[in-house]
Amino acid sequence: MKLQDIIAAVQEYYPEADIEAIRKAYAFMRLHHEGQTRASGEPYVSHLTEVAALATKLRLDVPSIVTALLHDTVEDTDVTLDDLKRDFGADVAQLVDGVTKLNQINFSSRVEAQAESFRKMLLAMARDIRVLLVKLCDRVHNMRTLEFLSEARQTRIAQETLDIYAPLAHRLGIHWMKSELEDSAFRYLKPEIYEKVKQFVSQKRNERERYAEEVTKLIERELEQNGIHGEVTGRPKHFYSIYRKMERFGSSFEEIHDLIAFRVMVPTTMECYAALGAMHAAWKPVPGRFKDYIAMPKPNHYQSLHTTVIGPYGHRIEIQIRTREMHEIAESGIAAHWLYKSADKKIRMPSHDDLQFSWLRELVESGKMLRDPVEFMSLVKEDLFSNEVYVFSPKGDVVALSAGASPIDFAYHIHSELGHRCTGARANGQQVPLNYRLRNGDTVEIITSQAQTPHRDWLSMVQTSKAKQRIRAWLKSEERNRSITLGKELLQKDLRKVKMSYERLLKEGELERLGLEMGIKDLDQLLAEIGYGKISTTQIVARLLPDDQKFQTNAVVEQPSELRKIFQRAAKATQERAGIRVSGMDGMVFHFARCCEPLPGDELVGYITRGRGVTIHNRSCTQTLSFDPQRIVDVSWGDKKTTHRRIRIRVSALDRVGILAAMTQAIAAAGANIASANVSSTLDGKAMNIFELAVDSAEQLEHVIRGLEKLDGVVRVERERRKGDRI
Repeated sequence: MKLQDIIAAVQEYYPEADIEAIRKAYAFMRLHHEGQTRASGEPYVSHLTEVAALATKLRLDVPSIVTALLHDTVEDTDVTLDDLKRDFGADVAQLVDGVTKLNQINFSSRVEAQAESFRKMLLAMARDIRVLLVKLCDRVHNMRTLEFLSEARQTRIAQETLDIYAPLAHRLGIHWMKSELEDSAFRYLKPEIYEKVKQFVSQKRNERERYAEEVTKLIERELEQNGIHGEVTGRPKHFYSIYRKMERFGSSFEEIHDLIAFRVMVPTTMECYAALGAMHAAWKPVPGRFKDYIAMPKPNHYQSLHTTVIGPYGHRIEIQIRTREMHEIAESGIAAHWLYKSADKKIRMPSHDDLQFSWLRELVESGKMLRDPVEFMSLVKEDLFSNEVYVFSPKGDVVALSAGASPIDFAYHIHSELGHRCTGARANGQQVPLNYRLRNGDTVEIITSQAQTPHRDWLSMVQTSKAKQRIRAWLKSEERNRSITLGKELLQKDLRKVKMSYERLLKEGELERLGLEMGIKDLDQLLAEIGYGKISTTQIVARLLPDDQKFQTNAVVEQPSELRKIFQRAAKATQERAGIRVSGMDGMVFHFARCCEPLPGDELVGYITRGRGVTIHNRSCTQTLSFDPQRIVDVSWGDKKTTHRRIRIRVSALDRVGILAAMTQAIAAAGANIASANVSSTLDGKAMNIFELAVDSAEQLEHVIRGLEKLDGVVRVERERRKGDRI
């Protein structure tokens, strides 16, 4: 893409554009990136011009095109934001700053760096959505050239794209960008399955084209007979959506018939409903597969009628019905009305209200409240991935919640206090349990009690990030308060043994002084750590006693008993055998969490569990989101070779002759040993296989999964998670 091509594209949708600003930015970019190359060997400026070209596809304004050209200058050259502000104005400088990662700050982990950079972009895009639009263009081109990076970087970037950027494109309604990002990520995350899907679609191409042509003519005939003027097209579904359907239903390639979605475009909204009636009159609709997004648009302004019918040859066909204007918004999302001509032929930006999305406000709110990077990124991913269910408040207001939401989600959406006090609910006037899954059109009423407080069980009932965040915050606060009370009781008891007064020490400030010496910020934290078991009262009393009393027989400071010494040595030996280091707690007993079964190579986190020592979790385990930070301890893998650890995988496959033998060979080829297997088949020709494997690392498990995914007939491979440990 050359400068003249970018200028021509801008002038096509924005004839009055300030072309000189684009020329100036292009020259500035070439000057400061001179000599820089990408991993592919191409000049770095090629990436910047391609990003600008993608921005023209979204029909962005001139400051956005300029930002696309300059978005890496602050990150990769000696240019500062002040330089950009001076040469290109505050608007461009602010946009570039929003797109720029936080490279100047040292973070403790990659997860923290990712979280803080995304948090920064989140706040910037809440002020100006163009930040996100330019960032999406940048990500699309990076995914197009991902093949030149190392396999580890390919996997990391592809996963981030699938988790964050594809859902963001979906939330903005930019369908073509979402599809491309998903397919690109799929290609690198599941290369074997990607190739199988690609080959299958290619093999079925001629058959699919003939079927699409036949169905298109049938739909056109039905519309014509009903006096409706419409345009009918069939578009093939992208690879990732086919894979998701196979995964969701456990289907083989041959069982996926609706590879094409048919689209009907009519002049008016009224004709949309007339066309729907014609389709349902011609073919039997599939129950539960009709969605009216015209009457109730999605949060990204998407409008269309969706229905699935049993079409020719008994195949299910998906039909979408919309107007031309709805179609433009469906394909381009926010870009469809980003720039447009008013009556006086001037370009006008959409108002701030046009760009406000409830999901964006929720994300910003989460970003401000959650400081833990893992919890923040987890909730962001949950928020972006969720589909919506639309319900009504008793006053008739429409509330959009994540699909699968419960009355508790609804209560927290209205107000945190309403959520905390929720004891029950009514849906459409009928009493429903708190774990009831809300359905489109439900009218929801919440029943409260001042005596009610959140339960840990609620976390398994709720879907929305807001509800999860509020419940976890309450539970953490209560856990801390209980630990402070327990710590105070334990300390008072042991101080009385040496005839010292807790109240006097508190009044004289001795306890706070001692806490500061130990690196603890205040008294509450000191008492909490005693209550958690991270600090013993013996340590505290030993520091408070005068030197001449520390070794008296009535002191609580005692040498460990022989039994205690044996126990500590045994615990330390166990840690060494398992290849684990628990920071500051060499003699602490520990066990691996059953819910995530950490493997060498996984990032770890330890949690002090009362009466059970330290429970070790995978850092990405969802259980960790409920942990009180004060009970978390640093855990790492040691240098020694660890013993094999057992994990379980679930393999969904077609019940074919030889499939079990092929799976066992693939597992053996990866160097893993099968400890046990549970194999079953269904009447519809499916096979469900659960293997318990002995593996020595997360890397080896990945080799096992990759090897199984290559097998013909294997539909899905996943690591099985068991019920979480008590915390």
